[in-house]
Order: sequence, then structure tokens, then C-alpha cells
Amino acid sequence: MSAYTRTPAPQQPQAPGAVLATLAVPAFRRYLLGQLTSNVGTWMQRAAQDLLVLHLTGNNGSAVGMVTALQFLPQTLFSLAGGVLADRCSKRRLLLVTHTGMAVQSLLLGLFTVTGAVSLPMVYTLAFALGTATAIDSPARSAFVSELVTRERVATAVSLNSTQFNVARILGPAAAGLTAAAVGVGPVFLINAASYLAVLYGLLTPVGGLQGPAPSKHGGTRLRDAFRHIASTPELRLPITLIAFVSTFGFNFQVTTSLMAITVFHSDAAAFGCLSAGYAVGSLVGAILGARIKRPPTGRRLVTATVAFGLLEATLGLMPGYDTFLALLVPTGYAAVTITMTANSLIQLHAEPHLRGRVLSAYFLVLLGGTPVGAPLVGLVSDAYGARWTLLLGGLVSTLAAVTCSPLTFMLRRQAPPGRTGDQAGERLVDTPDFRPRR
Repeated sequence: MSAYTRTPAPQQPQAPGAVLATLAVPAFRRYLLGQLTSNVGTWMQRAAQDLLVLHLTGNNGSAVGMVTALQFLPQTLFSLAGGVLADRCSKRRLLLVTHTGMAVQSLLLGLFTVTGAVSLPMVYTLAFALGTATAIDSPARSAFVSELVTRERVATAVSLNSTQFNVARILGPAAAGLTAAAVGVGPVFLINAASYLAVLYGLLTPVGGLQGPAPSKHGGTRLRDAFRHIASTPELRLPITLIAFVSTFGFNFQVTTSLMAITVFHSDAAAFGCLSAGYAVGSLVGAILGARIKRPPTGRRLVTATVAFGLLEATLGLMPGYDTFLALLVPTGYAAVTITMTANSLIQLHAEPHLRGRVLSAYFLVLLGGTPVGAPLVGLVSDAYGARWTLLLGGLVSTLAAVTCSPLTFMLRRQAPPGRTGDQAGERLVDTPDFRPRR
């Protein structure tokens, strides 16, 4: 076993210099643009899929929860396997396979819908297929960002990646609502299938050599090594534990927003797209401002953002009308993206490079794998008590989880050198010799 030394984690460089320097990396810039195009299509499909299910079932909330659960169930089943593959195989080749599979799924769903052959079991099956490809894709896609830039730019790259994701979250649902209102939901799925061509082009034409450790050989990618690393590292244990609760009960806006729009406010597809866009606007602002933070991510920031998110989500359930609900979605989205950006950055910076894919797979297991439990629960609560109670439940559980996990932040400070808190020091254990990416 290799020796370990304690070295300080890099301070996140100041923006806008850090942002421009990161965007100046050709491989990262091309990858980012491809992901942006693809994610716009993905968010269009997510919104259109909910509208399609509501149409097929006569506005049944449980059916929306079920299709969401089936789409995210593979995260529970296959996410850890995806982490092993990310550490064992070429991430670029793995991403080519997974994105091709996603494009095929979208194409089939679009063709079935526009021809009138679509049925609810068919939507369920294709949602599970998309989730399977996503489960394998997620650890490799996140770890791939760390290989496109030098280590001191990782935090900025994570923020920029989050920014493009939230730009897509704004454009996608709004475009889906307008497209569905004009020509139906079928063309939305076909547009998403075509959007994958952009990310495939970026992956097929890399610029320069990728950075980072070589893929591990068979036998060197044991899952228990990653779990041991997480258990012994508070900077990893805190975000993974907290996200497990928040993602299961709080991050179900894909379901709750459609239920509020259709069953509470009795609005149409375009109004639903506006609600999704309002949440995404707050997320985008949070991602942009997050890229400008000079200090490294901290456990205290993560806990504080989670408390704020929980209180905002619970308050959403009390909003009397569409306009006030839409307005409060903006700060809720801001708090939500602060949670995910901080958690992701903590894991990217504190995970050992040769374990990063497996550690990220554990993170995505709790981030997305909780949805198969949370989404059906949201649908059942909505059918039994109304959509407002789904928001109240999610907000209260998220707040309680943050308060319960807050002692871990004190543990981080106790482990820091004298005169500096663990949050301020941002220290981490790294394998010796340290990971030094090629320029």
C-alpha cells in the first residue's frame, strides 16, 4: 500500500480569471458545449415525458412517480458498477457507448409517440433503459471533467459544468412546454435524440492528451477500497450522507412541479415549462455565483445551504397561487444547486485520483438512486393528501437531515491544524506521489 501525506487542497482561483482560463482549455470547452446541447434535449425529454404520462393516465400522480422511479432505479442497481468501469476503462470510450444508447432510447420513444403507438408500459420500459445508460454514464462523466483540466482548475470546471447543466435546465423545460403545446410531445423526444450528436462529436474529436491516472487493471478496482476511503474521510462522508436524505425526499421537483402545475394550479404545458424554468433560473444564478467563490468548498456551506433549501421547499407547499409559487422557486433552485455543487466539489477534491470513479459512483448512487424510493412516495402522498404535502414532507426531511449531519462539520474543524478550521484549511489525503496532471 502506498504512503499518504497531508497536503493542502488548492484554493479555488478568483473569477473571472479562473473561469476564462478554464474555458481556454480546448478539450474542456468542446466537451462543455457538447454537454450543454445534449442536456437541453435531456431536460426537454424529462418535461415531455411527465406530460406524456399525465396524458396517458388521466393526470395520475402515482404513474408520474412510477416512471420517474423506473428511470432512476438503475442508479441503485448499476451505479457502483459504473464507477468500477470508470476507473478501469477509458472514460471517453465509455461515454461514447452510453451516449449512443441514450440517443437510441430517445429516438425510439419519439417514433412510438409520433406514430401513436406509444403506451404506458412502453414508456416505463424505455425510461428504465435510459436510466441504465445514465447509471453507467454518470461516474465516468463527472470524473472525466477532472481529466480535462489541471487540478487547480477542478473546482472551477465543476462550477462551469454545473452552470451549463442549469442553463439547459432553464432552456429545456421551457422549450419542451412550447414545443409540446405547438406540435405535441413526440417531436420533443426526436429533438433530444438529435442533441446527442453534439456530445458525440466532442468525444470523437478530443483536443490534446487527456490528463489523469491511467485506467486501473483488473483486480485494482475493488469497491471496498472506495467504501473504506469514504468511511475514513469526513470530507467525503458528510456530503454522501447528507445527499442520501435530501435527494430521496427533497430533490423530487421533476414530479412535484408537474403535479402542482396540473393538479393544483390547473395550468397547461407552457405554464409547467415556466415553473421548471423558474427553478432552473435560481439554479443558474447559484452556479454562476458559485464559480466566483474564492474559498474551497466546505462542510459548513453544505449544511447551511441544505437548511435553507429545506425551509424554502416547505414554504413552497404553502404558496397560495401560481405567481407566488413561481417566484419562490427561484431561491429554492439557488439553494439546491449550491448543495449539489458543494457536495460534488468536496468529493472531486478529496477523493484519491485512482478511486475517484468509484467514489463518485457512491455519490451518484445516493444522489439519483434515492429517487426510486422518493418519487413513488411523492406520487402516493399527492394522491392521498394533495401535491402540497409532498413539498412540506420533502422540506422538513431535508432540514432535519442537515441538522442531524451538522456535527460532522465540527469533526472536520477538530481535525484541522492549530489556528485553522477544517473547513478553512480544506486539507485532504493524497496518494504519494501526488497526482500531477500533464499540461
